[in-house]
Amino acid sequence: MKKIITAVDRLSGLGGWLSAAMICLALVIVIAEILLRSILSRTLYVAEEYSGYLMCMLTFCALGYTLRERSHIRMVFLHRLLAANRKIVLDIICNLVGLIFCIGLTYFSAFFFWDSLVNQSQSMQISETYLAIPEAFMPLGALILALQFLGETLKSILLLRGDTEGIRIAEEAEDLGR
Repeated sequence: MKKIITAVDRLSGLGGWLSAAMICLALVIVIAEILLRSILSRTLYVAEEYSGYLMCMLTFCALGYTLRERSHIRMVFLHRLLAANRKIVLDIICNLVGLIFCIGLTYFSAFFFWDSLVNQSQSMQISETYLAIPEAFMPLGALILALQFLGETLKSILLLRGDTEGIRIAEEAEDLGR
């Protein structure tokens, strides 16, 4: 179980690094567009389109990492009312609901990607980008998020057992929302 958790955490970390690289690439594209327009009165033509694609791609790639780091918006008012073990049980239930949702999200986004791939859908913009390329990151990111929900569920089970040696568990910040 600990090997699965470690592998999922590493995969989510890879998704975080990939999304960081995409942010940097989007920044370079936007700066290049600004410089070209202001200095040479020219344009890249694709800066807005590709920045949008990168925003979608990096968002999906970072979902698992964000869950791993407990950075998603969480409603913790029930946690404050429950005892320690009951908090963990609540987390397991919430993680399983998230896992089920993400399995559906992965399936439907994969179907969306596959439809674009089979039909060779292209952007209506000047670049005529094959839409399957940016859409491929949607099922990938959803799958990473689903796996991270599984990993978080397994972490909670180990927490209930008291067997957390060797795994990394992010702590919930107590001062959030105040």
